[in-house]
Amino acid sequence: MNYISTRGAAPVLDFEATMLTGLARDGGLYLPEHVPPMTTAEIAGLAGQSYEDQAFAIMRPFIGGAFGDAELQELIARAYAGFGHPARAALKQLAPNHFLLELFHGPTLAFKDFAMQLIGQLFQAALARSGERVTIVGATSGDTGSAAIEAFRGLANVDVFILFPHGRVSEVQRRQMTTPSEDNVHALAIDGDFDTCQALVKDMFNDFAFRDSVKLAGVNSINWARVLAQVVYYFSAGVGLGAPHRPVSFTVPTGNFGDIFAGYIARAMGLPIEKLVVATNQNDILHRALSAGDYVTDGVKPSISPSMDIQVSSNFERALFDAYGRDGEAVARVMAELKESGGFHISQGALEFLREAFASGRASEEETSATITRIARETGEVLCPHSAVGVHVAEAHLSSTPMITLATAHPAKFPDAVEAATGERPSLPPRMADLFERPERVNRLPNELAAVQSVINERISA
Repeated sequence: MNYISTRGAAPVLDFEATMLTGLARDGGLYLPEHVPPMTTAEIAGLAGQSYEDQAFAIMRPFIGGAFGDAELQELIARAYAGFGHPARAALKQLAPNHFLLELFHGPTLAFKDFAMQLIGQLFQAALARSGERVTIVGATSGDTGSAAIEAFRGLANVDVFILFPHGRVSEVQRRQMTTPSEDNVHALAIDGDFDTCQALVKDMFNDFAFRDSVKLAGVNSINWARVLAQVVYYFSAGVGLGAPHRPVSFTVPTGNFGDIFAGYIARAMGLPIEKLVVATNQNDILHRALSAGDYVTDGVKPSISPSMDIQVSSNFERALFDAYGRDGEAVARVMAELKESGGFHISQGALEFLREAFASGRASEEETSATITRIARETGEVLCPHSAVGVHVAEAHLSSTPMITLATAHPAKFPDAVEAATGERPSLPPRMADLFERPERVNRLPNELAAVQSVINERISA
């Protein structure tokens, strides 16, 4: 299995090199040359299997010779051993024909654990073989950073630096990043928003002298291995509700587009997905782009669902690559236009492709809070604000096909928003009960590439 860049000018790589590289050297994102299909019989055979066995069957064709079968099975087993639910991704019925997929039973209480715990194991195994050490740099709107630090803390071959927007993540999210004591993990609070952090990370990858000197690697959802790991829970949920013998639909609260793009890959592999619904909060650039055909940034507005406070959705580029007929030059042109002028117009043919693949909707702050209140009153289910965005949008797309809304985080990660909506403050699980008592380690930095690079160079040479 080979991987190619969405911008068409980077080297073709195998799975391991793609995983360790992250962002392509032409600024694009890696995708498989083709998506290996699963037969109806193979999909049906996933029913009743453990989540780990499903993960092995779904991911194996993408990995090629990077890991042997026994090694891959062992790495998958280690990745999910610390999850707090035996199903790993548990389905819960919310209403007639509407289900929640609980993706918050991992060690940091968010869906990012599904990919990050696995990629941590894959990185360590690959680096242990080669004897190399890498520097992982990532940007986060809250959940990716804590999941990355949890996955890589204490590992021998990796230094991790996570950039997060100062004052724009919840206190629980911040403390999950700033309280680990291992010397190889570092939290950097950046003056700005998530897009500021993401731009700094991309600038570091595009500074080839720096990139090569510190052996830079990325674990944001720009990393294909992250997307691949997330494909698994679409199959797990789908077969749990009768696929491939009946179709299912998914609604995904998303800001950076990686989570719903994993559903797009699952559908390309053969999972019968009728609708893939993009759910946005008030930072609704994806909904506006799919509705009107203009992808135009409009400034990030802080919200009660901060992990979705994003205007530059990196993984949307992967969808655009297919929408433009896998024309890397066309994608490079619109990405250059985005960087230069803050937006671009999606061609008619590409827009028709995207509208065929995705539906969309948005939830205002008031609608998000009202959904948390109503669902708690009617069902007893307490939603985090991101999951509430998903539920609100999903309700406008219900049909005779089962709808699965991704519940992306535990409500205790956003206690202020949940308490404001329900009158009850959600509690952290017992294993995290002392989170607010742990000492914090954090560096606050300006939005300056040189300042961030200086700290990274100092820490890895210390």
